Amino acid sequence: MEESVRVHVADAVLEADLAVPAEPAGVVLFAHGSGSGRHSPRNRHVAGRLQDAGLATVLADLLTVAEDRRDSLTGEYRFDIDLLAGRMTCLTNWAVADPRLAGLGIGLFGASTGAAAALVAAAHRPDTVRAVVSRGGRPDLAGDSLVRVECPTLLLVGGDDPIVIDLNRQAQRRMPGETRLEIVPGATHLFEEPGTLDQVADLAADWFVSYLPA
Repeated sequence: MEESVRVHVADAVLEADLAVPAEPAGVVLFAHGSGSGRHSPRNRHVAGRLQDAGLATVLADLLTVAEDRRDSLTGEYRFDIDLLAGRMTCLTNWAVADPRLAGLGIGLFGASTGAAAALVAAAHRPDTVRAVVSRGGRPDLAGDSLVRVECPTLLLVGGDDPIVIDLNRQAQRRMPGETRLEIVPGATHLFEEPGTLDQVADLAADWFVSYLPA
């Protein structure tokens, strides 16, 4: 069952949806990007698959209502990786402290610019974050934090998204930990083609189930 929670960070209160299955094997925090939020149908589809695999999920809005409204007009926050990564790090700290998630291995799932935020947070919390999955992400925007990402990282990119494929390959070469680049044939940037998002969800579930349990 899903419940709404509020996560206090340094400069804001974030709205989030928490789902915890019976005897969870780990918890995955979602980092949305490019103007998306916790109601994203694509990320909710992936979250549902993770829950079926026995993982708890946290889908949080990394922007407040006022920030999201401003971003929809200006786009100024969606590429503010420092802001998004800082809030993902706070969300990770919250998950560590929350009694409903006590002792669970933590994974981060990032989409678009949210992938960069997830990777920066993983670099900031190397002893806490056990795995990262990026969907159609921009890991290159994590900058110099990439060289400090040591947890296993899965990069998922559509086969018909050549620019993002190249950016992911460049980022992959900078990461010292285990990485895998998986190209989903026939998929474009948003994985809107039939069956492609299901492949993303299955690959992400397999990755997290492999690395999150203690």
